[in-house]
Amino acid sequence: MSPTPSPPVPAPLLQAPVRLRAWVRGSEVALVLLAALTGCIGGLAVAAMSGATQFLREQLYRLPPGQRLSSLSDLPADGLMGAAFLAPALGGAVLGLLLLIATWRRGKAKRAVVDPIEANALHGGRMSLRGSLDVAAQNVVSNGCGASVGLEAGYTQVAAGIASRLGITFKMRRSDLRTLVGCGSAAAIAAAFGSPLTGAFYAFELIIGTYTIATLAPVVVAALCGSLVVRALAPQPAFVDVGALALAKNTAVDAGDTLPCLVLGLVCAGLAVLLMRGVTLVEQGFRVSRLPAPLRPVLGGLCVGGLALATTPQVLSAGHGALHIYLAPEVAVGLGALAGLVIAKAAASAMSIGSGFRGGLFFASLFLGALVGRLFAGIAPLFWPGFESFGLAPVGYAVVGMSAFAVAIVGGPLTMTFLALEMTGSFPVTGLVLASVLASSLTVRKTFGYSFATWRFHLRGETIRSAHDIGWMRSLTVGRMMRKDIRPVTLDTPMATFLRAHPLGSPSRVVVVDEHDRYAGIVLVPEAHARAAENGTETPRLSDVVRYPGSFLLADMSVKQAAAAFDGAEAEALAVLDDARSRKVIGLLTESHTLKRYSEELDRQRRAMLGEAA
Repeated sequence: MSPTPSPPVPAPLLQAPVRLRAWVRGSEVALVLLAALTGCIGGLAVAAMSGATQFLREQLYRLPPGQRLSSLSDLPADGLMGAAFLAPALGGAVLGLLLLIATWRRGKAKRAVVDPIEANALHGGRMSLRGSLDVAAQNVVSNGCGASVGLEAGYTQVAAGIASRLGITFKMRRSDLRTLVGCGSAAAIAAAFGSPLTGAFYAFELIIGTYTIATLAPVVVAALCGSLVVRALAPQPAFVDVGALALAKNTAVDAGDTLPCLVLGLVCAGLAVLLMRGVTLVEQGFRVSRLPAPLRPVLGGLCVGGLALATTPQVLSAGHGALHIYLAPEVAVGLGALAGLVIAKAAASAMSIGSGFRGGLFFASLFLGALVGRLFAGIAPLFWPGFESFGLAPVGYAVVGMSAFAVAIVGGPLTMTFLALEMTGSFPVTGLVLASVLASSLTVRKTFGYSFATWRFHLRGETIRSAHDIGWMRSLTVGRMMRKDIRPVTLDTPMATFLRAHPLGSPSRVVVVDEHDRYAGIVLVPEAHARAAENGTETPRLSDVVRYPGSFLLADMSVKQAAAAFDGAEAEALAVLDDARSRKVIGLLTESHTLKRYSEELDRQRRAMLGEAA
């Protein structure tokens, strides 16, 4: 596959002064201050998006101020045009219009907007701010109309996009720009959940791809600033306050409770994989239908609205209100109703994302995991003798299931563990959560291999599995490393003439072309002289000593692909062609030079990751 081109990033409207840029590039303190600014802006963006979506829901569904859509038991009769279930379809129509406008603005190239993970993995943290704002607006419309998508994807997109633009303004180094993008994402998640540790480790595990001392201070400062800004602007309790709830029965939680939590983690992993595949099947169904992309959200909205009308409004939107309901210990829900809600919410999420609504599965996975945890606590005693002797209460299993399901979808075992810790304040329960998320994460990685974000990259033909920086590897192409000062000889050149023109001691490899100037192979000069000496009076032809006629490199191959080609051909050097059809020779590359350049880049990346001077 040819390398993915970097997204077009326009020159910043404002360039920071030269001295200020130099200070930011050379000072860790400056990076921390810029991270704090990024965190504050990220918190503002989260507050603005959250307020906008709540306003939309209140207008479309005639909700009282502050009322959560998914906390309703029935759709309001006085909703949109007297039929509230049409609100998602209306939102789908607006979203389709926004998609058309965004496509028109991007022009004929129609490049997809990269998210923070892809930006850090392939583009050194470079993101389009305009594209990120487009995604945020689409996410607000999608969530505000009731589609079963979360806002976390929009939060991180716009905060990371702003961070990237700040970094580009200051002309930051690649490693520092990637860190700043992580700071934006950390601030967004910390602000969304009121959990700074969760936001910080979200950045470390999912956006930056690693944890180092050099990235600790800026990321944590950004997460704290984002969380504080939202608390100041919109004072409200944590997204789920379970600290005062009874997570355990009368008996103390001990190591024996790890066993059911491990089983619950495996169950959540299996269900999460089914959900991810379900989203893919819905997307494929819409593509096969040949329905224009802008009209797909309208149909998807009708399906989601109809599902809410037929089952419960708790399948709508992200599910904040419904999650509060099912984490309350006094709520008594039948096992059949719980199972039905799990199926309905999963179907609504798959239909929403599969039809083109913008958003992610972060909060939906938390809600589904809480439901699965409570369902597990109700079903397990029927099949597991002695299950009642374990110490966790149903609410405790809901917290464990919430984290295990979310880690299977989103990834980030420590992120979900810290989320549970900041929610509950209970270290014993957090230990059980850690065991469950490890079981879930390991199961998904070994059986499925992807989180939801990286699975969608895979469907697009990308090989990204994390935010580890591999963009430099793709940019280190054969075309950049090859020698261009080569003089091919024709295949019909007499051997004697060739030997006189290329005596021993001259360059040891000569590229050969045919009468149509097409690549024909490589002649090793020492081998040609040896063959001529062995045959005595019978001079061999040049074609007798040509090697690697079917092995060659292309200019857009990455260093990794080049190394594989050398191994496959068992060659120390290969010709570089402009195209496999024309076979015109444009250069020569040796394996030793390839490995040297690869080693140099690896060392440079290692030093950048450790925060050492370049």
